[in-house]
Amino acid sequence: MRRMISLSAAFVALSIGASFAQPMTSDTSMGKVYTDEKGMTLYTFDKDEANKSNCYDECAKNWPPYLAAADAKAEGEWTLVDRTDGTKQWAYEGKPVYLWVKDTKPGDVTGDMVGEVWHAVKAD
Repeated sequence: MRRMISLSAAFVALSIGASFAQPMTSDTSMGKVYTDEKGMTLYTFDKDEANKSNCYDECAKNWPPYLAAADAKAEGEWTLVDRTDGTKQWAYEGKPVYLWVKDTKPGDVTGDMVGEVWHAVKAD
């Protein structure tokens, strides 16, 4: 039973979070933005603190954190933050990054300015 609970928890963690690749860039209607390896736009959240995510529970269901592999290495403006569940999340210039569940295809940027606190991560 304990093993089944652990496997279930691992599945939930993987399904809530993104895959574990380093961010890349894609062209969108907003111009070039940072994305996951599938071309899904990454976003920052104004209510996060420097190097700390404040998006958990219901927030993380709608805005899955863009998780990094346990052995991922920070590079340039891309750093890593520790989440309270022990996973690591990618951060751009110290701001944790997320996906938006309502983006349905690569290049979507429907999460930009949601609640005036979510912003697509633009790649200049």
